[in-house]
Amino acid sequence: MREFLSAFDALPDGAFRAEWQGSPYVAVKSSHAAGKSEKLVAHEAGGTGYISLNIYRLSDGRVLLKPCEMPEDRVRRFVLEAKVGEP
Repeated sequence: MREFLSAFDALPDGAFRAEWQGSPYVAVKSSHAAGKSEKLVAHEAGGTGYISLNIYRLSDGRVLLKPCEMPEDRVRRFVLEAKVGEP
């Protein structure tokens, strides 16, 4: 989880472009509840690819990753492998 969180935290806040598995994506990373909840949504530009996840940082130090209706492995690979470009 540590490598995933480091990669997630390195993603820019707000809208950005990324490339993943040879396809361009437009993504938005947002923070809610004073940073205790974060969301990432990415749409494949000109395609059907879609990534959506929520991260909850609990007061006891635990972190919960909640993919939105897709396998956890898919969202983990996107965060770890996507190459971020200019907005």
